[in-house]
Amino acid sequence: DNSDARRVALDPLRAKGVLELKEVIRYGNTKNVGVILYVNRRALERQLDSLLPLYKSWGVKGLKFGFVQVGSQKWTSWLHEAIRKCARYQMVVDVHDEYRPTGYSRTYPNLLTQEGIRGDEESPTTEHSITTLFTRMIAGAADNTNCYFTSRVDKMGSHTAQMAKAVCIYSPLQFIYWYDHPQWNPLEEFKEADIQEVPELSWYDQLPTTWDETKVLEGQMLDFATIARRKGGDWFVGSLNGTTPRKVKMPLLFLKKGKEYVATIYTHDPAMKTATHVQIKKMNVNFNTVLELMVGSRDGIAVQISPKEKE
Repeated sequence: DNSDARRVALDPLRAKGVLELKEVIRYGNTKNVGVILYVNRRALERQLDSLLPLYKSWGVKGLKFGFVQVGSQKWTSWLHEAIRKCARYQMVVDVHDEYRPTGYSRTYPNLLTQEGIRGDEESPTTEHSITTLFTRMIAGAADNTNCYFTSRVDKMGSHTAQMAKAVCIYSPLQFIYWYDHPQWNPLEEFKEADIQEVPELSWYDQLPTTWDETKVLEGQMLDFATIARRKGGDWFVGSLNGTTPRKVKMPLLFLKKGKEYVATIYTHDPAMKTATHVQIKKMNVNFNTVLELMVGSRDGIAVQISPKEKE
């Protein structure tokens, strides 16, 4: 056991400090927001059968399992049983740390996602994330712990690359502001990792996490990948680029013939006077359109395409 869970002594049956968890859950329900709790594996192994009925009575919607033990038949069987128990209490599950998917979510779809990926917690390069699409993502959904306002985004690439990851790296449950937090004091200037009201956040407001159709438009390990996904009548496209700047040519042959659409295009522009340097453009498009967009080193492009009558 070499995980950080060794140092966790908190009893998850009891709230600690001034956090009124039941009141937080009640307030969230008024905003149509469910609450998922992180519980480390030591507490899960010791108290899961006590936690589940209690959390259900509080209105908890799911659990994120932390520091689970992986690799052996014993612990894989334990984990699968824990997922089944959560299903009985109508709770979703996100398994964190080293567990990789085995297809178990096909039988128990309350297992929404799992980590088992070198995600943004480790500040991977964009080319590493591209390679992940060809390797780890074959096994199933991945909680990539996407970051957005933290300074590690600049180490990895661009903010538009972060937006593209949310499409390219499939996960029915996504954490798009990992390490980010609300501004502590609204009277002060924004600090590192403060969530800010930048225009492109409307992309995340509308971004689905499950899809009706997926098209891989192009891809080359380490170098680039462009993926389009549809939900209802809307398409979302993510394009990730490695170290060599290039022009992305994106034929929109996946659109319905004879139908007009509006594309909202998000690209990185250092001249933009926002904290994230995201430029937003709109244009009319259809089946015959070929988008041609420049993308820089370790950069990305995000596009939302909606039927014109929705505008």
